[in-house]
Amino acid sequence: MSVHDVARMLPDPATLRDRCRALAVLDAALVGGPPFTYRFDGRWGPGQELASMDNGAGDQWSIVFAAAGVFVRGFDHESPLSPAGNDSGELWPGLVDTVPEAFAACVREPAFSLDDTLAATVCLWRETGDDRWRHGDVALPADGDDGADFLFGLLTDGTPEAYRDWAEGYYGRPVDLDAVREVFALRPVTPDLLRRLGARRAPEDLAGELARIGYPVRQDPA
Repeated sequence: MSVHDVARMLPDPATLRDRCRALAVLDAALVGGPPFTYRFDGRWGPGQELASMDNGAGDQWSIVFAAAGVFVRGFDHESPLSPAGNDSGELWPGLVDTVPEAFAACVREPAFSLDDTLAATVCLWRETGDDRWRHGDVALPADGDDGADFLFGLLTDGTPEAYRDWAEGYYGRPVDLDAVREVFALRPVTPDLLRRLGARRAPEDLAGELARIGYPVRQDPA
């Protein structure tokens, strides 16, 4: 799977936002504390929200949700498309050449950069009102890929089952599928839901992260 496939398989922006929020809530519950693999910041900037992934091994993605639309960048540090993997330190040809002006600031965003160059091997966007995801005219090398498969697989699959399988391998312990389904359905977080997830943090310790995500919370009845 490459950027060409991701562009066909990503859901509409609203559904993508919900999936990103679900991943962030699950990560906040299952991890004992920062750093988190998946995060969602509903207050990232004026009129902007940021979903992000960082696996701690050099691979990342960022998704900016704004009035103008949605901008996606992914970075596989081992991909031959990485700007760190060539002598010029430049982005792969075609990757961002046709990014609309509405997302130009995202391409220059320091938080997404590596030595003043966008850290990206995958780049997509969708302007408000468009009916599909767009990407540049990128030709993949014969000896490697852009990392889109492992970077965005959970977002393109979008099922609780896929997340459960990933989480059990990543965290090395069972994860309750029904509880994961509730989060994917954006049902309010309750102490009971956290108990079934096997949360490593008390409900009150998650309050700040859930507020940042903008995720509903409900207290169990006494």
